[in-house]
Amino acid sequence: MALGTVIRQFASPGGSAADLAWDGRALWHCDFAAAQIYQINSVAGTVIRQFASPGPAPIGLTWDGLALWNIDFNTDQIYQISPQSGTVIRAFTAFLESPRGLTWDGRTLWQTEAALPLIIQTDPQTGTFIRSFAMPGPNGHSLAWDGRALWFSMDTTSVIYQIDPETGIVIQNFNGPGATSRGLTWDGRTLWHCDSSTNLIYQIAVN
Repeated sequence: MALGTVIRQFASPGGSAADLAWDGRALWHCDFAAAQIYQINSVAGTVIRQFASPGPAPIGLTWDGLALWNIDFNTDQIYQISPQSGTVIRAFTAFLESPRGLTWDGRTLWQTEAALPLIIQTDPQTGTFIRSFAMPGPNGHSLAWDGRALWFSMDTTSVIYQIDPETGIVIQNFNGPGATSRGLTWDGRTLWHCDSSTNLIYQIAVN
């Protein structure tokens, strides 16, 4: 399939799609307005379970192999969350104000920052800064990790970028299916994406 081809799509269960995570079997999704986190069947689009997010404005979500991580726009906190109960395992303050996207690379967390055009790598134990590089454009929102590279989107355009995590150089990019790109996650073969203008969740071919 061509880069950016939509494989399937279904409606977000809430009214304000924010971000996505993949746990190896199912999607997780956070909704900014509803302040809910959902586990979703990736074939049918049906909700398996849901619980309230720890903060009032969940905007970033990722999976570390055992637990969820959620970043909240209002509290500026990053939470590690039990996927069974939704209880907070640990929490720390995001490195900068106005946090947005979040992803896990197997060892560390990466986050985007709205106030500064940076992609930031942080220590998941302490939240301390490791390093950063410039985004391809302003208003950065979402991040995903595919095992080798980062995927990135801005919430003011439809463009989705693949980025070298060592240099910050753009490897490739394409136009997403909606106008306001939000969540991104990688399932091992394809990219999943949600868009707040359509309030749809898309599975997208990138190979």
